[in-house]
Amino acid sequence: MTALARKQPDRAPFNLGFGLQPPVKQDFMRYMGFDSLRETDDYLMGLADMRNVGPDYRGPADKVRVEKDGSVNSIWGIVRKPMSYGPGSYDEISYYPLAGADGVDDLTNYPWPSAEWYDFDNLKSKILKISRDDNKRNSYAVYTGIANIYETAWYMRGFERMFMDLIDNPEFVWELLSRVTDYQIDYFSKLLQSAGGLVDIVFTADDIGSQESLLMSLPMWEKMVKPHHIRLNKALHEYGVKIMYHSDGAVMDAVPGLIDMGIDILEALQFDARGMDPSLLKERFGDRLCFHGGVSVQHTLPYGSADDVREEVSGLIRALGKNGGYIVAPAHAIQAGTPPENIAAFLSAATGRE
Repeated sequence: MTALARKQPDRAPFNLGFGLQPPVKQDFMRYMGFDSLRETDDYLMGLADMRNVGPDYRGPADKVRVEKDGSVNSIWGIVRKPMSYGPGSYDEISYYPLAGADGVDDLTNYPWPSAEWYDFDNLKSKILKISRDDNKRNSYAVYTGIANIYETAWYMRGFERMFMDLIDNPEFVWELLSRVTDYQIDYFSKLLQSAGGLVDIVFTADDIGSQESLLMSLPMWEKMVKPHHIRLNKALHEYGVKIMYHSDGAVMDAVPGLIDMGIDILEALQFDARGMDPSLLKERFGDRLCFHGGVSVQHTLPYGSADDVREEVSGLIRALGKNGGYIVAPAHAIQAGTPPENIAAFLSAATGRE
């Protein structure tokens, strides 16, 4: 929290972010000589300065059921099916529930999820257990999430169709984004009320960048997407939390607008994308914005040497962590095939612990 106040901490805080993909976690377990994945997870979590919490689901069982083929249903009606990449799999969307919707009337009749499907009553007791000892409630920064508005909408509608709708059917898009935002505000308001001030950070998101550029024009984003995040962020800030916003990709041109819409921490920091530069990011926006992530999961971690990894981590801490404001973390999930010795080098350089 010292770092997020943009003051110099004794060291840059560390978080594992999206973590390790299962195949690379297995490799790391064997490399470290751990007996189980549980022991591996305990070790990794013991290094981190942040803890993620959330309520238990108590809603209709059929909304989150798993099918025989491994497909997973979500509260939004989206279905994801595991797709193999060899040593593991990703869950890709196989059913977009609003793909056939014709207009706003279809949204009125849609079975929207409810925040009442979650049990917030035991959330405070969960948070109070997050401590290095019984007397230090604030041993870790506590965060919760995820509130993604545009992404949830296109998960329901379809990626290409949503971009077409922005031009051809903006009224439909606005109503869809508004309904997703209504749910997110209701859900996180109930969560933060129940937490009683014990949550420090809310994780929000919307990927708006590709490897080369923004996914849509800035004027389109400003008009159609940004206002919904402004409404969400205003509601979240009433509870005194910091807002961490995730986007992959080349988002440098959007950063002023992201600050304007009320984010406190920019997350992912994909410096392999075009135009993304840590020193420039800090120079231009470090007086108003904190940063989380940045260690390359595309190049340095999988393909560099252990010395390359240590050098990158040290460089990011120097560039982004000067006078505080930086949480060391990978730019995304650490991918299968990443050498375990590079992960060990990353953890050591990031935390100062062997």
